Amino acid sequence: MVDNRFRVMSGVVNAADTPRSITPGTARRIWEFARPHRRGITAFVALTVVSAVIGVATPLLAGRVVDAIVRGGGTPGAAEIAAGVVLGLAAGIAALAVTDAVLGLVSRWFSARVGEQLIVDLRCAVYEHVQRMPIAFFTRTRTGALVSRLNNDVIGAQSAITSTLANLVSNSIALVLALVVMLGLAWQVTLCALVLLPVFVIPARRMGRRIADLRRESANLNASMSAQMTERFSAPGATLVTLFGRPAEEAGEFRDRAVRVRDIGVRTAMVSRVFVTALSLVSALAQALVYGLGGWLAVTGRIEAGTVVSLALLLTRLYSPMTALANARVDVMTALVSFERVFEVLDLVPMITERPGARAVPDGPVGVVFGDVHFGYPGAQQVSLASLEEVAVLDDRAGREVLHGIDLEVAPGTMLALVGSSGAGKSTIASLVPRLYDVDTGSVQVGGIDVRDLTFTSLRGAVGVVTQDGHLFHDTVAANLRYAAPGTTDDELWSALRRARLDDMVRSLPDGLGTVVGERGYRLSGGERQRLTIARLLLARPRVVILDEATAHLDSESEAAVQEALAEALAGRTAVVIAHRLSTVRAADTIAVVEDGRVVERGTHDDLLAAGGRYALLYRTQFATHPGVGGAGDEMCGIDGCTVPHGGPHGGPHRVHDLVD
Repeated sequence: MVDNRFRVMSGVVNAADTPRSITPGTARRIWEFARPHRRGITAFVALTVVSAVIGVATPLLAGRVVDAIVRGGGTPGAAEIAAGVVLGLAAGIAALAVTDAVLGLVSRWFSARVGEQLIVDLRCAVYEHVQRMPIAFFTRTRTGALVSRLNNDVIGAQSAITSTLANLVSNSIALVLALVVMLGLAWQVTLCALVLLPVFVIPARRMGRRIADLRRESANLNASMSAQMTERFSAPGATLVTLFGRPAEEAGEFRDRAVRVRDIGVRTAMVSRVFVTALSLVSALAQALVYGLGGWLAVTGRIEAGTVVSLALLLTRLYSPMTALANARVDVMTALVSFERVFEVLDLVPMITERPGARAVPDGPVGVVFGDVHFGYPGAQQVSLASLEEVAVLDDRAGREVLHGIDLEVAPGTMLALVGSSGAGKSTIASLVPRLYDVDTGSVQVGGIDVRDLTFTSLRGAVGVVTQDGHLFHDTVAANLRYAAPGTTDDELWSALRRARLDDMVRSLPDGLGTVVGERGYRLSGGERQRLTIARLLLARPRVVILDEATAHLDSESEAAVQEALAEALAGRTAVVIAHRLSTVRAADTIAVVEDGRVVERGTHDDLLAAGGRYALLYRTQFATHPGVGGAGDEMCGIDGCTVPHGGPHGGPHRVHDLVD
């Protein structure tokens, strides 16, 4: 089973196996990111050029030393002069070595400074861009794959500045200088040494692309492993694995991916090593040619002996840069792949943006109006990437329409309750108010202004949302509360907790407000998490409150406490409530019944019951455990102030407060 599942997943990853070119324009975009650091890059390149010149000058001085030794062997006077020359040349070589070492350190500082700042720029650019993506992007994307772009690929891109650029510049300069000097010393020997040059060029083009493809596949597999770890290491993921008894299979699946990464690493290492070994062998053969031909020319008196030594040393400054430049193609391709994967994310266009000239939400109480709203969830092509979803090809089907002509109005300070079957579209309607999504046609207005014409800041400040599974960060109680209202004092935090009926529980925690709640708040019970999110809402003080089954996970005691807090939180505010409890529904100024993306009924609780339509049917279905509901002579429940009639004493579960969702 694991093998089959992995084959499906590997089929996805293997989409990278097919050799393909780097996206055009990638190099230009890299320069756009590097442009702010051009001074540091210029200094770095200048130092690298000087270092390359020193590298070529040293072999020339070494040749002069040999010539001085040969010439000084005749007479005592000549020997003394030659000794002085040798010592001077040796001192010059030493001085160049020291200078080169200092330049290397300074150059490394510049490259590290620029490279690390580039990491900051890329990470911040990706993080800020992802923050602007619509919720639809996150519902499709694997978190681990996205995190991999911010970590592995950004670091891979950084190497383009810290190492690849240095290699390209220094080796190119060294190659040109060495070639010019060698031609000047002995053009015959130099031309013979260059006969083997095609051996460098041809494999470099083929090997570079092959290694880039292997690196791309490895990056995809590493992202896949990161995604698996992110999901399985979370509290709910680990719970699911444990409950269904799949740790061994999960480990097997992870191992399959890790083994593939290993195999790719071995293949990459071997391809690179074979390439380098072949080039090193050619370089050694060329050096043998220089010693043979150069030595013959020296013996026959056509060139100096020191020239042969200089040529041999310069040959390493010729073929070593050639080898490095051949490998640089691999490094460049690898860096381009990393940049390309980062740019893929940056090229995703956020569907929800703030319009130029956007306005603030008007002051004072505001209402909400849905005007002929039609909406369908965006397709994958609009919001996602195949590599982030880990599929070979994105689903190109357009999202079907799920809301059909919704017309609703919530007057300032009133409450609208949305009820209906699961999947009817209630949460979708509510999500349009804070612009988690934008309508396809029609409009959603807050304070008489289309939400698309409002600034993000003012809309977020005016609309507060509590969902059925309120999210908490792996941080302290205080930090989670202050996320809604930075700068809030501890006294204000305790006030909000008290109003949410949670202050006693928080005081009982080991560190009080400083207690870490765990990932997604899993160190707290479901009811405690929910009340903490309600306390966060109280601190935000929004003028429009959306409750999406806010009490769905609470027991009776917690629900009663939270309902009291919600009553205070909703006082004087406009509210859209996705109904789950009868008490909430009965308190609503208007109840809208939603089915199949349409509002099929609307009115007050009593009006809808009297109409005998869909709402009445849902109502009767819930109370089916109470015989004789609605019949003549039925008694009143009397629980939590409920006045719903039922036949006689409770004979079964008291479900009167559980409105069907």
